[in-house]
Amino acid sequence: MVSRTRFDDSECPVARSVDAIGDWWSLLIVRDAFDGSRRFGEFQRSLGVAKNILTARLRALVAGGILESAPASDGSAYREYVLTAKGEALFPVIVALRQWGEENFFAPGEPHSELVDRRQGQPLRALDVLAADGRRLRPDDTVVHKVTPDERS
Repeated sequence: MVSRTRFDDSECPVARSVDAIGDWWSLLIVRDAFDGSRRFGEFQRSLGVAKNILTARLRALVAGGILESAPASDGSAYREYVLTAKGEALFPVIVALRQWGEENFFAPGEPHSELVDRRQGQPLRALDVLAADGRRLRPDDTVVHKVTPDERS
């Protein structure tokens, strides 16, 4: 069996993020948690994923502090998986992936699910990357500042 490359000690925030939630099952579990799924069976029915894979992904998301396992809210013997603050901070990532998918993987007029503002029932405005002064930024407007050896602790 090939071991997975780990990036949890990388200097790159993207690499560390992908290390924590970078497979499709984990992102879809987080998506379903935002949609209200809390129990193992709910995730399993929604995703159609094998139980052993779901178990492994849920354990990893709990170990990574993205979900926490809590007693069932109805008082039953079941456990529920609840987004932590760290998990809730993934909301813009899920919205960005959704909007990117809507723009790039559906034909005009092709039906798909839609994320709407609960209060007003309207679709969300497209996410933008903005500079500190409010300017909209494109990839050519940014540069990654690499950490130098003397900046490391």
